[in-house]
Amino acid sequence: MQTENRLFDDLARVASGAINTLGGLREEIELRVKERLERFASEMDLVSREEFDAVKAMAAKARAEQATLEKRLAELEAALAEATATKKTAAAQSPRRAASTGRKKAAGKATGEAETSGPSDPAPGKPAES
Repeated sequence: MQTENRLFDDLARVASGAINTLGGLREEIELRVKERLERFASEMDLVSREEFDAVKAMAAKARAEQATLEKRLAELEAALAEATATKKTAAAQSPRRAASTGRKKAAGKATGEAETSGPSDPAPGKPAES
């Protein structure tokens, strides 16, 4: 009986040592795999999560600024269109005014009144403008 107990004790010690060795081996394998993956990632020129998040935040900010600028551009284009429309309206009314002014001038000449628009004699002491 003594022999069997001793054999089982020896087997238990060997098994225990093997388990400890396998545990150490497991840690060693994990370390080597991690190193290989890190080396592979650096060779592939991959970015870290922190860098990715920073660039993502910058892109979101740029998109927000772009939206703001697009809105401002639309407002400026609307203001420009309004100003252009106002100029066109004023230009369309100018020939009518000129025509009515021309009729008044013609009527004044017919009655003998002097034409008030156009070059006039300069005031005494002032040179004539050309």
